[in-house]
Amino acid sequence: MNLDAITRDQGDISCDPATAPETAARLAIIDGDFHPAPHSMDDLRPFMPADVWDLYATVGSRRRHGLTFEPYPKTAPRACRRDAWPSNGGPPGSDLNLIRDQYLDAYGIEYSIMGPLGITGQGELNGHLAAGLATATNDWQRYVMTAADRRLRSAIVVPYEEPEASAREIERCAGDPAFAQVFLLTRSSTPLGNPRFWPIYEAAERHDLPVGFHVFGAGGHPYAGAGWSTFYIEEGAGHSTSCQTVVSSLVLEGVFERFPKLKVVMIEGGFAWLPSLAWRLDRLFDRMRAEVRHLRRRPSEYIRDHIWLTTQPMEEPESRQHLNDTMSAVGWDRLLFASDYPHWDFDDPFRAFPASVPRDRAREILSQNARSVFRLS
Repeated sequence: MNLDAITRDQGDISCDPATAPETAARLAIIDGDFHPAPHSMDDLRPFMPADVWDLYATVGSRRRHGLTFEPYPKTAPRACRRDAWPSNGGPPGSDLNLIRDQYLDAYGIEYSIMGPLGITGQGELNGHLAAGLATATNDWQRYVMTAADRRLRSAIVVPYEEPEASAREIERCAGDPAFAQVFLLTRSSTPLGNPRFWPIYEAAERHDLPVGFHVFGAGGHPYAGAGWSTFYIEEGAGHSTSCQTVVSSLVLEGVFERFPKLKVVMIEGGFAWLPSLAWRLDRLFDRMRAEVRHLRRRPSEYIRDHIWLTTQPMEEPESRQHLNDTMSAVGWDRLLFASDYPHWDFDDPFRAFPASVPRDRAREILSQNARSVFRLS
């Protein structure tokens, strides 16, 4: 595998944001959610064992999912901005020159935490294929994307339905500072606090890597208990309930009791739901403590110490003060800016926060808070 040839194709690799005159005077922004994409699956082939590539090329992806169609509106293919499609025919997030011009340089991004979606091995029914695709995705991030621009930080994509393989993948990648987080999706076959997933959290804690839970996923179940929704708007609104399921499961199964240094980031599910969830869990805990004797603290205390959330998509109540009150209830220090580039609902960091948000608080969210979560230098 000729890594020099692979990175050379991505353009000039000497880009240094500190020397860019148009961005030098701006606040250095840390973005907690950028979605890169290979130009095609052929980009992953150099990083894939021959038998895994043959399996994918012959059979293809078979995920735990009830949908047989693209789960995005037709008006927004791949849920992406129309101006983010490269002229070279690849999908949004695949052309580094466009990414730099339209996103990294344009907004003075200091660091961008990647979260690959698409066919990455997550949710695959075939465990061997899942592990091979995840490994290839991680090496593609490391040797193509991060190697070409040091502002990009990779995510360790894990085939989380195969926890032991996931732990091995974390061990394989964790020593490389190119990786900033472990990356899972919220909709799994069983709730993600279940002890069968604990090898993932053990490895992440050992290497001081936060675990990011991004919305979507192929667990084989609809997000709603009554079945598959009729409208896409229901799917979008349902992401917050999937996030609540993850947080509740992590807390009540005792993940944070077992792994007291574990950091969790909930990505792209909003954040206004968290305070009410914490209040409700505390009330139930007070009445039903006999069921969860393994917990030595109230649920809200675990949530306060272990959970961070990205800001996109941001709830937008008519009263700006209500937004401020919600952010305060979540914890100003627990919010991380996210743009969701290159998706259609991209949040412009210069315009994402209303004027009612205090300047010092916006600065914390845009940059400072992320430094306490991700491995950044």
